[in-house]
Amino acid sequence: MMASAFSLGRIIRLSLLSVGAIIFLAPYIFMISAAGKTQSDIFTSSLSLIPAHLAYAENFAKALSRVPMARLLWNGVVVCGLIFLLQVLVAIPCAYAMAKLRFAAARAMMVLVMLGLLVPIHATALPLYVAFNSTSLLNSYAALVAPFTISVFAIFMFLQFFRAMPDDLIHAARLDGMSELGIVARVIVPNAWPAVTAFAIFSVVAHWNDLYWPLIAISKQDYATPPLGLMYFRAAEAGDDYGALMAATLIITLPLVAAFLLAQKRFVEGITMTGLKG
Repeated sequence: MMASAFSLGRIIRLSLLSVGAIIFLAPYIFMISAAGKTQSDIFTSSLSLIPAHLAYAENFAKALSRVPMARLLWNGVVVCGLIFLLQVLVAIPCAYAMAKLRFAAARAMMVLVMLGLLVPIHATALPLYVAFNSTSLLNSYAALVAPFTISVFAIFMFLQFFRAMPDDLIHAARLDGMSELGIVARVIVPNAWPAVTAFAIFSVVAHWNDLYWPLIAISKQDYATPPLGLMYFRAAEAGDDYGALMAATLIITLPLVAAFLLAQKRFVEGITMTGLKG
């Protein structure tokens, strides 16, 4: 009786998870389907996921030729990579100091971090634009990277992770004569890879898909990020070649899907361990 109940409960859970997965994957499945359709297939009155006339080669050729797709992807890699690297370099020492060091301003810094989580990029976009315009840094990688080098979310996430680490590990390193920077580099960072990987997914996805700030800071195609490049593609195609547009979108989103699948185990591990309290 217990075995049958367990089996029934497991079937119900798997069914609910399957339904949820289909709902979340539906837009991506539709995008893959539309990327292989001709205009007549897309605008037909009947809805079919299987293209009547396969046009994948034609649509992908348009996506790769109408806009500099390789340049767009390279810009996305450079911008996301630099942002992530600088965010980690700032967040890890700051989070370590707040989690493992005792000083008077620790509580005040924690309050500032929590308040920083409430400030959206939209609130700071105008003064940032004025500052970059006055220093002639618009249309550059610096304009795309600099506003995001300090991530309060990264500081908060690493803070929770470091609090769960045993203090004895830190004390042992100090007894061995390590400086605080040495402890961060040789003890904290090697043990923080699950949290770093989890944050990498959040950071890369957020800035790879960001359109708001690049639309403000960039007007030259040479520095366009992937989402901004899609806008140029729509302008070049008069906005009506949806098969080619879906093919271009598929090319741009595939790196994120591949990165998440490769880092899935570390991502789950990092999120799980970040929620633990020492």
